[in-house]
Amino acid sequence: MKKFKIVVYVPVESADALREAMGGAGAGQVGNYTHCTFSVRGIGRFIPTEGARPAIGEVDKPEVVEEERIEAVCSEEKLESVLKAIRDIHPYEEPATDVYSIEVVE
Repeated sequence: MKKFKIVVYVPVESADALREAMGGAGAGQVGNYTHCTFSVRGIGRFIPTEGARPAIGEVDKPEVVEEERIEAVCSEEKLESVLKAIRDIHPYEEPATDVYSIEVVE
């Protein structure tokens, strides 16, 4: 079975809701456990440009936000529903999301 690692960055205050949405959509299934994630905090920086509708900050002004990097594994069958859940709950207009194909070793 093909597996993926999903990595997404989110403001700290939205991290719990995003983790719950990802787990509810099927991310984080490891053996007999669900909603398994790993998080680390860091600083996100960006400048919204003309046409952006930033949830935080203003167009053409640098913004600094404390964010969490959330990682979870996901089966191929659940990938699209997890990515949709991220887009639906994430406060940013353009959620920074990475998807990596991973090798399953048992």
